[in-house]
Order: sequence, then C-alpha cells, then structure tokens
Amino acid sequence: MFAPEPLIENLLAPHAPTAGADFRGYRNHCQRIFRFCLTLAGERASAERDIYAVAAAFHDLGIFTAGTLDYLAPSCALARHWLAAQGKSALDRVVEDMIESHHALLSRPGDRDGTTEIFRRADLVDLSLGAIRFGIPSAIVAEVRQSFPNASFHRFLVRAFGRRALTHPFALTPMLKWRPGGSG
Repeated sequence: MFAPEPLIENLLAPHAPTAGADFRGYRNHCQRIFRFCLTLAGERASAERDIYAVAAAFHDLGIFTAGTLDYLAPSCALARHWLAAQGKSALDRVVEDMIESHHALLSRPGDRDGTTEIFRRADLVDLSLGAIRFGIPSAIVAEVRQSFPNASFHRFLVRAFGRRALTHPFALTPMLKWRPGGSG
C-alpha cells in the first residue's frame, strides 16, 4: 500500500470545504496521478517529486473553486499563487504547462519524456481506470488504485459533464486540446 503524499494533503486540505462530498474522490485522484508520475519518471522521480505533487494537487482544483469545467486558468492561478507565497515562482511555467496540457489528446513532438508529457500520461492512466497504462505494470496500477480508491470520482465527472451539457451542449470539453501548449 502507498502512503499519501504529504505535500498534496497539505495543499488540498484548505479546499476540502469547497469540494464538499467530492473532496475524497478528488484527493485520491491527485494521489493516484502523483504515484503514476513517479512510476513513469523512473530515475528522475525523486528530483521531480515536488513538481508532480504541486501540479497534481492544483490540476483540476478550479472545477471546485471556480465552479466550472472550464477550469484550467483558475487551476493555474491557484498554483501560481501558492508558488509565489512559497517563494517558488521559478516553477510557475513548468507547473502551468503541466496543468494547461494535462488533457491534450496528443503529445508534444520531442517531449516524450518531459514532465508535461509524464503528467499528461499519468492523468490518462487514471481517467481510463488503468485501461491505458503507458508501460506501467498492471500490478502497480492495481496497488495505487487500492491505496487510493476511486471514491466516486468518475461519477462526479459524469455529473459535472451532465450539468455542463445543459448549459453548453456544443462546448462540453473546454479543457481538451490537441497538443500540449495548443488550443482546443
């Protein structure tokens, strides 16, 4: 069993009231993505650990704080604010790139091993419930999912997209892009 990453726990704790009943599902989603990032990063994982933790904690948080599925800009703003408060503004660009590009459908040419691509892949491993693994052994996916259960996270996403369909039927997925750094 994997233990929760303390940095993610600390970053998310102040947002628990805003996320309400969906907090545990989001928290576990963040923890799973973080673990998948470390696995995909291999030997570089220890050097990039905090970057993955910060990006994981903030990547979808704007869904709750801004109340919208058009959440990439609000999520980036939350990350920027926290990084500035910690005196880590030098990480703004890399964390923002990871957040802005985590739902890109295609990888950026020449960035197959970069932090942005690793983060994009880790999120897809989780969103696909492990059906897509990018070489992560199924036993590791299963252990991560056992350590951090879904807690209705995917059900939350279905409800959120259902609500968006009522108000924006022709723009259901504002967070999707073709390539990292590209537009929808």
